Amino acid sequence: MSDTPSTHDATGPIIKRPTRWHIVVFLLPAFIVYSAVMILPLIETLRLSLFNTVDGQSTFVGLANFKVLFGDERWAHDFWNALKNNFVFFAIHMLVQNPMGVALAAMLSLPKLRFASFYRTAIFLPTLLSFVIVGFIWKLILSPIWGVSPFLLDVVGLKSLFAPWLGRPNSALIAVSLISVWQYVGIPMMLIYAALLNIPEEVIEAAECDGITGWSQFFKIKLPLILPAIGIISILTFVGNFNAFDLVYTVQGALAGPDGSTDILGTLLYRTFFGFQLQLGDRSMGATIATVMFLIILAGVSLYLFVIQRRMRRYQF
Repeated sequence: MSDTPSTHDATGPIIKRPTRWHIVVFLLPAFIVYSAVMILPLIETLRLSLFNTVDGQSTFVGLANFKVLFGDERWAHDFWNALKNNFVFFAIHMLVQNPMGVALAAMLSLPKLRFASFYRTAIFLPTLLSFVIVGFIWKLILSPIWGVSPFLLDVVGLKSLFAPWLGRPNSALIAVSLISVWQYVGIPMMLIYAALLNIPEEVIEAAECDGITGWSQFFKIKLPLILPAIGIISILTFVGNFNAFDLVYTVQGALAGPDGSTDILGTLLYRTFFGFQLQLGDRSMGATIATVMFLIILAGVSLYLFVIQRRMRRYQF
């Protein structure tokens, strides 16, 4: 018997369809690598959150670690503070970065704009820089001792507005968030720009025939058509912000000072899992925080996929 699948043609001989083994061959390396660096660590993290070390032995404790995280006074204070800061971090990106990305994309899509390619490159370039470089440069710029911010504000007569923003608890998180916005605003800009270029010329011409031009055309015609792209950008922002760690660590350190005002879930996870200074690392509690982060992201993505996206109006041409 042959292993090759076959079908009968009503008007002719049997047609043999070859098995496409090459698809498996090409997908297998990527699947192995993805499983090794993503799936297996995720499964191990979820498993580790249900265990703890008792008398030197790894013991199954069920949801006891989560009870400690939410119920113990010390753990709960740090966790809820980090979660609150994470939501503020996300809100600033949603209210500043994404609207700026939409506005920049709209301006760059204007047909009569000169040097549009240069502007796109200049705005997108910071996203290619290392977060270490970005964090170090902005610490120098905002430094009250050797930074250039006091001088630049003095040039325009606004030196009185300068303050050590990264050193004040009430402004440090906003400052770090705006640094992140500066670095990553090019991503929503390019995605929205691509969505605007995808709008058929017939729609634009029909709007112009009806006398809809300029910004009125953007808000009445183009903006509704790019809502799916804005939705994708929003969920990418949510996932990226609740996975954030690197920039806060570079600018404010592992303690995310001052006084924990820039502490987010990523920095709390780092200190808990690996330990810092006199604090010993706790793998089980670190895995518990990582599991909570995963569940928050999973809930947000599920809400978008099964509720928001289904109700979002779709345009087909």
